[in-house]
Amino acid sequence: MIQCRRVTAWLVLTTAVLLSACSRPELHHAQLFSMGTLVDISLWDASPEQVENAERIIQQQLQGTHNNWHAWRPGPLTETNQQLRTGEWSICPPVVLPLISQAKQLYRRSNGLFNPAIGQLVSLWGFHSDTLPQGPPPEPTAIANLITQKPGMDAIAINGQRIRSTNPTVQLDFGAFAKGYAIDQIIEKLVDTGINNAIINAGGDLRAIGRHGNRPWRIGIRNPRQAGVLAGIELTEDESVFTSGDYERSYEYDGKRYHHIIDPRTGYPTQGVRSVTVIHHNATEADAAATALFVAGPRNWYQAALQLNIKYAMLVDDKGVIHMNPAMANRVQFETTESPEVILSKKL
Repeated sequence: MIQCRRVTAWLVLTTAVLLSACSRPELHHAQLFSMGTLVDISLWDASPEQVENAERIIQQQLQGTHNNWHAWRPGPLTETNQQLRTGEWSICPPVVLPLISQAKQLYRRSNGLFNPAIGQLVSLWGFHSDTLPQGPPPEPTAIANLITQKPGMDAIAINGQRIRSTNPTVQLDFGAFAKGYAIDQIIEKLVDTGINNAIINAGGDLRAIGRHGNRPWRIGIRNPRQAGVLAGIELTEDESVFTSGDYERSYEYDGKRYHHIIDPRTGYPTQGVRSVTVIHHNATEADAAATALFVAGPRNWYQAALQLNIKYAMLVDDKGVIHMNPAMANRVQFETTESPEVILSKKL
């Protein structure tokens, strides 16, 4: 599901923001707040009717996303999880089945680093709630018990419209890629209505198509530790930019901060990374890949990017050092007062 969070300052709190706001009549800009997610819409050279239609499409799509793929409120996904726990074959809701199918593929390609089957772990850590946890972290024995049982997407079998799980600890949580899936669907519908130049930025993650007049769209990547922008990027005709950060949903207890990106191998929040930004033509895959590379960490992000066919990636480690591939380095323009330390990988 799309994680719901209160947004009080768009530039400060989003992961990727537009670097320019233009008052020229050719640029139509609007914002809407749908189910806890601030959506920034920028359309170039669109009619007022197209703008109004775009807002309606986006509102309906996000509402459907929230209702259909919510990880803990009653709906098709929670019903699916109830059926999976029985171990019996059941008919999968049509709005859930495509995500399960794609999640299984991404799970295999990432060697399990992207694993939407760990919903019980996410819930154990207290992130299946509209409010952040306040108490201590889970007991180590409870975490170890779930990890020992190895919930994974490979436990789910698909036969036509029917599914079953051979592992009762499997609980689906699509928070790591549902936003990307929704944005892909929105873009497809906008293109069908004749809109060819647009950015849809949902809660800080975006997909851009076309151009901003005679120049490319330009967006910014949030600084994971300071207010403002870390780097700017110009986008091509159709690209998605997604960032996973340890600042998105986190809490402190006894002086230590815990965040929502759980390493499925250990059961604990991933350590050593502040944020990962990925550019890809497909928003769904960019969303999932940002999570997988975050879990992989500074030592193994490169291999994960290869497996997921990612050509542009940037990781900020817990010391503020930036790790990225040469192609990404050629595209980013840092906006910080001091040049960060950068470690370049081999070509992807």
